[in-house]
Amino acid sequence: MSDVIVFDRLFGAGHGVEVHGHFVRGRAEVAGRPVAVIGTWDSAAVDGDLALAVSGAILEVVAEDAKRTGTPRPIVFIADTEGQELSRREELLGLNGCFAHVARCVDLARRRGHPILTLIHGRAVSGGFLAFGMLADRVCALPGAQVRVMDLRAMSRVTKIALDRLEGLAKESPVFAPGADNYWRMGAVDELWPEGGADWDERLAGALDAVLSASRTDGRAAVGAERGGRTLAAQVAATVLAA
Repeated sequence: MSDVIVFDRLFGAGHGVEVHGHFVRGRAEVAGRPVAVIGTWDSAAVDGDLALAVSGAILEVVAEDAKRTGTPRPIVFIADTEGQELSRREELLGLNGCFAHVARCVDLARRRGHPILTLIHGRAVSGGFLAFGMLADRVCALPGAQVRVMDLRAMSRVTKIALDRLEGLAKESPVFAPGADNYWRMGAVDELWPEGGADWDERLAGALDAVLSASRTDGRAAVGAERGGRTLAAQVAATVLAA
């Protein structure tokens, strides 16, 4: 599905969201509320330049709204990435530091009062997703979205656990398994939008309402326990805090 169709379905024909290469940026309205739109596109392999473009756009939104009266605009992240750029050049140039900078910019935006909502379109993989999309107050997976942190084959190489053992574990626990539905069970994804739905703008408005009305505490571990995806995380965290 082309970017024009996706953004028209989300924001209506009057939006100002554009895609430049793999970088998404623009302004739009959701149920009459102005929002800033920032993100990645077309299964982007996020390199240092793209990471700095995302962080720069976040900082510009924060700076613009600091000069205005009124409530800071919500930021809608579009996440479509195959993860970080896997090259020695990017590693030597400090890609990890660029990702850390993105995460700090997201944290700054939240501290300055910007509600943050992520829409996963296409793929959301590894560091390219963790550095900004997964840090949102609410995460919605559009139809067909694929979510994973690490491919099981790569996990096998890193952990030295046999691939067939990991595949067996993935069938038993969503912690090991890819897929937006498994991340929903763990509480990392809040909404799974169904196939064939023609009401993306209404769903987006509802998701933004949920962000604006919810407390800004991290309840993912508790939600994961309720959905049966993370059965011990909330309990362990509570035990540590009470120690």
